[in-house]
Amino acid sequence: MTDLPDLLTRGGPVIWAIGALSVLTLALILWKLFRLSALGAWSGGRVTGEAIALWQAGEAESALARLAPRRSVRARLAQAAMTAWRDPALTPEAAREDTTRIARALLAELRAGLRPLDLIVTIAPLLGLLGTVLGMIAAFQALQEAGAQTDPATLAGGIWEALLTTAAGMAVAIPASMALTFFDSVADRLQSEMEDDATRIFTRGGARP
Repeated sequence: MTDLPDLLTRGGPVIWAIGALSVLTLALILWKLFRLSALGAWSGGRVTGEAIALWQAGEAESALARLAPRRSVRARLAQAAMTAWRDPALTPEAAREDTTRIARALLAELRAGLRPLDLIVTIAPLLGLLGTVLGMIAAFQALQEAGAQTDPATLAGGIWEALLTTAAGMAVAIPASMALTFFDSVADRLQSEMEDDATRIFTRGGARP
């Protein structure tokens, strides 16, 4: 049974690069989970819904007071939309534009860190393939130099060492791809909910001050 240090040694520089990518991937996933939790990705919907219900009932002050202590992205957008709608200096169109601007900033927060994860999904298998190609070149060079005295066991050992980097690259890319898909789905869901919240605020907000 080959242990981890031996695998890293046999894999060469490419396997070390993939190992560094695996550490970075884990750090990105944990950081993203923490950030989404802090942004209220799985909470805050009930309070925001209650505040919008108060807003639609004409209790604007109570709605804003309900949202004030909340830091979820939905609550922050709802609060911004209500504040913009009540601002007499803004036309309805300007209020919507201002809310859209804030929504873009909140969505950027939700999607922060996804580009590096997407890059890892792309380059990890490519690094693995590069390591395999380099390893196969080295194995066949050794085969050529050995000539008629070639030991099949040595050749087989060189080939599995070459394939090791491909397996490592896939082992990094697969969970990274799964995490990226999950985080994308969370961001898409929140975007849809935020759009619905803003629509309800602007279409049923009553007369402007």
